[in-house]
Amino acid sequence: MNDTPRQTSPLGRFRAALGDSPPLLWSFLYFFCLLSGYYVLRPVREAMAASSDIEAVFPPAMIGFFAERGVALGEFTLQVIFTAVFVIMLLLQPVYGWLVSRFARRVFLPVIYGFFIATLLLFHAMFDSGVAGRGLAFILWLTVFNLFAVAVFWSFMADVYSNAEARRYYGYIGAAGTLGAFLGPMLTRTLVQQIGIPNMMLVSCALLAICVVCILRLRRYAVVRERERRQASGEKPMGGEVLAGLKLVAKEPLLRWMALMVVLGVGVGTLLYNEQNRIARTMFATADERAAYFAMLDLAVNSLTLVAQLLITRALMSRFGIAPALLIPGAAVIVGFSILSASPLPVMVAIVQVATRASEFSLAKPARETIYTRVGREWRYKAGAAIDTVIYRGGDLAFVWLHKLLSAFGSSAVFGAGVLIASAMTFSMWRLLREEAKLPPERTQRPAGTGDAAMPSAG
Repeated sequence: MNDTPRQTSPLGRFRAALGDSPPLLWSFLYFFCLLSGYYVLRPVREAMAASSDIEAVFPPAMIGFFAERGVALGEFTLQVIFTAVFVIMLLLQPVYGWLVSRFARRVFLPVIYGFFIATLLLFHAMFDSGVAGRGLAFILWLTVFNLFAVAVFWSFMADVYSNAEARRYYGYIGAAGTLGAFLGPMLTRTLVQQIGIPNMMLVSCALLAICVVCILRLRRYAVVRERERRQASGEKPMGGEVLAGLKLVAKEPLLRWMALMVVLGVGVGTLLYNEQNRIARTMFATADERAAYFAMLDLAVNSLTLVAQLLITRALMSRFGIAPALLIPGAAVIVGFSILSASPLPVMVAIVQVATRASEFSLAKPARETIYTRVGREWRYKAGAAIDTVIYRGGDLAFVWLHKLLSAFGSSAVFGAGVLIASAMTFSMWRLLREEAKLPPERTQRPAGTGDAAMPSAG
């Protein structure tokens, strides 16, 4: 039967998908509000991280502590921030593991988002009253929020959708997040000078509250899917060890290659991010100008990402699986860093930043997340979260210090090293695909009540 023009257009296919999958609309709204809430605040974080005024970032006691030891804190702003984020991730990982082990999905998902809303209200009060050291605290909080909130989102989506559905719908869900990422910087550019930074945090709180409503609505679809496929119920605590996620990553070949791919991907991103911040410090004199610059970059990334998600991601993953969606971004990073190693001009840094981030968000990220629809809950909620948080930030920490070393030899040395790292990342993608091919086609092999916290080794 031939498709009608309505069905063959991107909008027509999306409307048909909404009719075929009722939870898709709630997933769409969930990710839209989640990334809107994050991107409302991201330009503020970027402006602070790139600030040359260390008193706007660090508390006076911390500045004095380093000054007494002959260390100029302003020269190590990003290194200190990334180190602190990694330490926080290490401390939070067992807390998160305890929460998802001891409580059912209907409890721990709202609790996680409720915690972020409550702490954001606290930041509103801190910024409104001008508390010293609020800049560093906010940078750390927003980084932790982005990693944990998004990791939990994709783990939950793997409860709601099958692997085949994920390949069809994750592109659309990703596009919803991209639209939210459009709205966030636009709201910031439009409102921040009128209502101020503290009140932008209230805007973000309202968006996160909508996410909680979406969780409550989507939960019933996850329950129905688990019953239909005779899988262990997510409405019961999954149990297991608090640190099971890290142990699974160490044990399972698929998760090890996933972790290595993420770490190397973080590496190339960190090298590019640090060069971008160095350029921003020299190009712009004020925090407002830097915030506007970062907002412009975000809008460019999100524009390219949205086009790819609507026109490429679904068709590519539905027809050819996840291999092209993983390997194309790897090739793009290699080409981009090769160009920058030969010509590290500021405009080229911006272009490569946009292209590599867009390919990661539109292709590589949805492709990785479809793999979790074929494994057990402990793999998704514990190992997946461990990879996306503590392992991710461990890579950040290692490469931010590597950048400090390489930058002494100039931008060409930084990007030359990036070519090697990108090549290793692409190799790890290929190995991940080999392990992924060994998984069962769908998570239907376990009868109800037996649990699915553990899976047989893919190796």
